[in-house]
Amino acid sequence: MSPTELRLQARLDRGDFSLDIDLRLPGQGVTVLFGPSGSGKTTCLRVLAGLEPKAQARVEVGGEVWQDSAQRRFLPTHRRPLGYVFQEASLFDHLSVQANLRYGFDRTPPAQRRHAWDHGLALLGIEHLLQRRPHELSGGERQRVAIARALATSPRVLLMDEPLAALDATRKGDILPWLEQLHEALDIPVLYVTHSLDEALRLGDQLVLLQAGRVQAQGPVAELLARADLPLAHGDGASALVAAEVEASDEPGMDRLRFDGGALWLPRARQEPPAVGRRVRVRVQARDVTLSLVPPEQSSVVNVLPATVTDLSPDGPAQVLVGLQVGEAPGTRLLSRITQASAARLGIRPGRAVWAQIKGVAMVR
Repeated sequence: MSPTELRLQARLDRGDFSLDIDLRLPGQGVTVLFGPSGSGKTTCLRVLAGLEPKAQARVEVGGEVWQDSAQRRFLPTHRRPLGYVFQEASLFDHLSVQANLRYGFDRTPPAQRRHAWDHGLALLGIEHLLQRRPHELSGGERQRVAIARALATSPRVLLMDEPLAALDATRKGDILPWLEQLHEALDIPVLYVTHSLDEALRLGDQLVLLQAGRVQAQGPVAELLARADLPLAHGDGASALVAAEVEASDEPGMDRLRFDGGALWLPRARQEPPAVGRRVRVRVQARDVTLSLVPPEQSSVVNVLPATVTDLSPDGPAQVLVGLQVGEAPGTRLLSRITQASAARLGIRPGRAVWAQIKGVAMVR
């Protein structure tokens, strides 16, 4: 394996639940573990952290073996250079924010320190909170401090177990931009557990779909999201993720985003336009994509793109999910949900050239 990869191979039987996984993950970026409750997401993190000593496992991070049950090697949790962020911040209430950060730093062997204790202050915007106690912080501030404390230990890998689950929608909205900034700045792998698809789309690079303790699929987020053979592509939230770049716009109140299949126009959500050249992610929901055999004229739909039908699959009563390629091979994949009657009337089949009319586009990052 690559010296920068993370390897997690584990078998664990626990009553009516069993875990059996074999993962090779990138040594940088955010890998999201996604699946329903009881699918084994948190158990994966616990095995990696050494909190499941009964697991038959091999754990290797950046070429360093932390556990190899076959060789009777087991590095205890306190000797594994990792950071762990839980649903609850779990800060020491009797200590200030600064003292909480120093606590993790001071207990890291000097030889393992890659950063100063205040490494996460600017990344997470908590410089002004150093003298406060945890009870004086909002939920979002507490989680930012908990993340900064984890970073103060100079971890080789950062584990995050549904860090936003305990926050309301407003607090989640406050902390997500900081997590995005953290994602761009860190040079270590992050394993992020969530059951929120919005969080996965906004933060994840890689996606691991878990079901009943088994890996259902693994790969880039955009690729798995639009695969018709996976559950993510079905249901009301079915959508595709498009990587784009902000271009200069001469349309008042509109942003122009260039991608390999053309350009998309978005109504500007904020007063200040995004910086030209910025890389962004755009979510296009299947329910917002309709199909036409001819270029529509005199329509209120701004985003209309030529596309080629790649596949069709049933999607609930009387509906069909149409896979579309936009742009040159391999191009960008979009999804469209239409009725079976419409598909038959238009003669929708693989290879058919169509026009995709996109009624709604949302920038997720």
